[in-house]
Amino acid sequence: MSEITIKDKSYTFAVRVIRCYQHLQDNKREFVLSKQLLRSGTSIGANVREAQQAQSRKDFLSKMSIALKEASETQYWLDLLMDTGYLEREKCQELYNTCDEICKMLTSIIKTTRKSMVEI
Repeated sequence: MSEITIKDKSYTFAVRVIRCYQHLQDNKREFVLSKQLLRSGTSIGANVREAQQAQSRKDFLSKMSIALKEASETQYWLDLLMDTGYLEREKCQELYNTCDEICKMLTSIIKTTRKSMVEI
């Protein structure tokens, strides 16, 4: 079994966020919170991709840190959407858990990168 990279996981997550956004727009007629979810949820992968083209380790660390902030914000919007009844917790829990896994992966990448910068 091959290891899933942060690039792949964040991209797949973004696709799922887009589908969730479409559901909220079309079926729940929710336009404000869903747009926030869309922005933060798709921004994670965009920042990961930018990090891959970083000009330095410091630039890489900055982009990955932004991705982590966006993932944390995404969890906030998911919590809010579930707690207000726009999303059913049971149906949304897997999406939330994936976001949590992404946060953990990004935290690990950031810590490892910081450690390697200190060792140089």
